[in-house]
Amino acid sequence: MEKELRQELARMEKEFMLLYEVSNAMRTTLKLDQILYIILTALTAHEGLGFNRALLFLVNEKENVLEGVMGIGPHSAEEAGKIWNAISNMKMTLEDFIASYDNFRKDSASKLNNLTKGIKIPLREDMGILALTILEGMPFEITSDEARKKVEPELLKTLGTDYFVTIPLKAKDKILGALLVDNIFNKKPITKFDVRMLTLFANHAGLAIENSRLYEETLYLSNIDWLTKLWNYGKFQQLLSVDLERAKLNDSPLSLVMLDIDNFKNFNDTFGHLKGDRVLSDIAKLIKDNSRKLDHVSRYGGEEFSIIMPGTDKPNAVFSCERLRRELERFYREDNSIPLVNKLTISLGVASFPEDARTKEDLVNKADLALYEAKRSGKNMTLSYKVGIGQARSS
Repeated sequence: MEKELRQELARMEKEFMLLYEVSNAMRTTLKLDQILYIILTALTAHEGLGFNRALLFLVNEKENVLEGVMGIGPHSAEEAGKIWNAISNMKMTLEDFIASYDNFRKDSASKLNNLTKGIKIPLREDMGILALTILEGMPFEITSDEARKKVEPELLKTLGTDYFVTIPLKAKDKILGALLVDNIFNKKPITKFDVRMLTLFANHAGLAIENSRLYEETLYLSNIDWLTKLWNYGKFQQLLSVDLERAKLNDSPLSLVMLDIDNFKNFNDTFGHLKGDRVLSDIAKLIKDNSRKLDHVSRYGGEEFSIIMPGTDKPNAVFSCERLRRELERFYREDNSIPLVNKLTISLGVASFPEDARTKEDLVNKADLALYEAKRSGKNMTLSYKVGIGQARSS
């Protein structure tokens, strides 16, 4: 009896110390990827809970599916042996593992992580154990042959596992996702104590994930223009700095487009600010829909927009701008709610790195000068910067 009490006290001490260490680690960052890495590291590190593998899934509410987002652990018994020997020789602590996040992030060859990211499960009762973990908000212990018979064969085949446990990730009354852990290589049984520890751990992890999401949402909203949902001026400056430095490092071109709605003030005065706001939103969507995913579209201010086009030289940038200009012209030509005399068009100015400028300020100035020349020359056109353009304005 005394021996059992000592063992229980030792387990409880380990439990509280682990939760304390991991909670402290999770407080060091609000970035979601780092939070997820800390969670999975605590589950798989020897100084943590010591499972062979851990996979994390999050609920995508828009699509009503459960998506794999990260997995940590060896892909084979041979790889597991090498990793465990290295860990033993290096005497790595939980803190050491957590500090290795940058190495994990750069490792594109992690088979388990790539496999996890390919899993997407609809949240329906007929979609198996992981879906039920979310829908019922409770753990599932697949730790016997009898329980294993109830698991969908496709999941067993994908993971290559025999026995595992799933635990819901909760934040208050909301279920955010699920954890899946197994001991596929050392075959160590997953006990009731392990499940209790996992449940306690998952509650802490769920709160950390929710806090991270709230932080990232707040950060995102602080960089968004409320009306058009494009990046705002401050974010534009940040993105252009980063993209320009990357272009210099990679010796690749970059083009900047400054875009202005022609005669917008007259339109606003004629139809009112409500209609004007609708125009700004519609044009923002048209620009976004006609830009590449790697382009950065921002509302520069008022009726002026910008497009940062990484890896794009001046001729290709002008070609894209002309396509956008014609598309917008067609869109408003077919809009019967606006009289012909008030049909909307846009003017665009293009400048490129390294051809026209090598600094951010100079690139913005040159694109702006080209835009001014397009407006001065009759509007509804795209002009690229050339030496001498816009001199009347600059003087």
